[in-house]
Amino acid sequence: MHLLVIRHGIAEDRDVFGRVGDTDDKRPLTDEGRKKMARGASGLHALVPALDLIATSPLVRAQQTAAIVAGAYGIAVGETTSTLEPDAPLAAFVKWAATQDARDVLAIVGHEPHLSTLVTWLLTGVDDSRIVLKKGGACLLEFADRPQRAHGVLHWLHTPAGLRLMAR
Repeated sequence: MHLLVIRHGIAEDRDVFGRVGDTDDKRPLTDEGRKKMARGASGLHALVPALDLIATSPLVRAQQTAAIVAGAYGIAVGETTSTLEPDAPLAAFVKWAATQDARDVLAIVGHEPHLSTLVTWLLTGVDDSRIVLKKGGACLLEFADRPQRAHGVLHWLHTPAGLRLMAR
C-alpha cells in the first residue's frame, strides 16, 4: 500500500479567526490557500495518477483541502476520521488504516505537528517529528501491507512550491 500524506493548505490566521468566536476546528483555508492547493493538487496528480481513497481530519481546513485534492482526481472525499485530528494518538491511525480494504493508494489530509510525527513514527518507530511538512506539502510512503510503525519506506517529500511546479 502507498500512503499519500498531505498537510492542509494555508488557513486563516489562528488569532484573527479566534476573534470571531468560532473554534479553531472551523478555521477555513484562505483564498490564496485554496488557489495554491488547487495548483498543488494538480502536481500531486502528475506524481500519483490515481487514488483509491481520500480520508481527512474533521477540521474544516483539512476537509476543504481534501475536497480540492479529490476534485483534481475527479473523485469524492471518502472518509472523515478522528485519527487525523491534531492530537490523535499515532497508534489510532494504524488501527484505523488496518480496517481499510486492500488499496493501492490511500491519501490522508491532516495537520502539523501530527502528520510529520506520524510519518516519522511510520518510517522509524520514533515518536518525534524528523521531517518538515509545509502547508500544502505532501509525501509518499510505501508499506508491504498496511501502514505500521517502523515499516514504511519514504518515496518522496515535496514542498507545496515543488508540487505547484509539477502541475500540468
